[in-house]
Amino acid sequence: MGEFEWDIVRGVFVVSDRMAAITGLPAGETPIRDVEAIQELVHPDDRVALLETIREGLRTQGRYEAEYRLRPGPNGEIVWLRAAGIQVLDSKGELTSICGVIQNITDSRVEEDHRRTLMAEVDHRVKNVLAAVQSLAYQTAKRTTSLESFLSNFAGRLKSMGSANELLTAARWRGAAIAHLAAAELGGIAPGQTRWEGPELFLTPRAANALSLALHELATNAVKFGALSTDTGRVDVRWTKTPRGGFELIWNESGGPPVGVPAHKGFGSTLLAQVTGRELNGEVIPEFRAAGVRVRVTAGAQTIVDRPDNVPDAPVARVFETSPKASRPTDLRGSRVLIVEDAVLLALELETGLSDAGAEVVGPAYELAEAMALLDGHIDAAVLDANLNGLSVHPVAEALAARGIPFVFATGYGDTGAPLGFDAPIIRKPYDVTQVAAAVSALLSVAA
Repeated sequence: MGEFEWDIVRGVFVVSDRMAAITGLPAGETPIRDVEAIQELVHPDDRVALLETIREGLRTQGRYEAEYRLRPGPNGEIVWLRAAGIQVLDSKGELTSICGVIQNITDSRVEEDHRRTLMAEVDHRVKNVLAAVQSLAYQTAKRTTSLESFLSNFAGRLKSMGSANELLTAARWRGAAIAHLAAAELGGIAPGQTRWEGPELFLTPRAANALSLALHELATNAVKFGALSTDTGRVDVRWTKTPRGGFELIWNESGGPPVGVPAHKGFGSTLLAQVTGRELNGEVIPEFRAAGVRVRVTAGAQTIVDRPDNVPDAPVARVFETSPKASRPTDLRGSRVLIVEDAVLLALELETGLSDAGAEVVGPAYELAEAMALLDGHIDAAVLDANLNGLSVHPVAEALAARGIPFVFATGYGDTGAPLGFDAPIIRKPYDVTQVAAAVSALLSVAA
């Protein structure tokens, strides 16, 4: 903190050594006759507002407080100051000087500006995501004939968006790797029947979301009708960088049932043909060959970004995913399942889904203390949110593990968001409640 005095009688502006160190102004006395001369030290954009603040403060209260920028330095650097001054009057009530202190607040202002910009960006992204979700819901509903079909299709597409956004968030929205997008979509289905490879390429957020949805649609069709509908089929995904700076991705199915051109086109086909191509500034060209579907996806150079500073690990395989192959309903009759989830709507959805599967639900527990208290009763398995109102669910997981009670993490924080040190499966939000029921059933089967 530095000190100053404007001696109006003598016409000098006195700068202390500490103020000189903060502002770069010369220490000691500098001749100044009026406030306009002092204004020359201030950033041009702040001069009028600062002068009004000083005059109004002195007139009404005999003091003032203000935040402003100094005139840019020789290299364009900007220094923010917080100043407070008080007037000094003589015995006749005449103004003789203004004394005050200044503080360098550049770092805090830069941080505040960054936070404001970040919040605006978050607001923008949230609105974009909500708009995209709304559009997906509308288009999916428009092209489905039953509630069950809508819920299944919409949940899958929503999960695909969630996977892409999780990867982007881990990289601070600087980009997502094609390999990670492929792993997120293919890593949890048909083990040993899928393969993906290509150079390390990172996509913009817009391109990443588009490609993630495209891979999801292709994978869903492959599981329902194509190569992954049999145990002998394969899906190979390869991509390369094109001479013009974009990329080309080939989706190739083999070993499955014979396929032909679909008689009707659903929203998935529309999404691939129109949305994906436009978002990637390229095109999507499907070939319905007897040996299997082959899809060529091309993208423009503007979809590629440099490698981000923060690159997440590839999605782990120990994540339960929905699969159209699993047709038998989950049976949890006779099992007591603890639900620990701080989001009321999600907790209610879990309660309904597990109850429909035959489980006796314990809870839900919305707080850590509630969950710990419920551990005293009989529990066969548990579903744990990783974070409960800012508190880690680790104590609950630790207590369950000590008693040999199996549990699954259901978290929106991704694979790295769950407490470490537990051999428990992770289900990423947004999830289909049938995933949770299937995961619990699998855990109970192993425990038995």
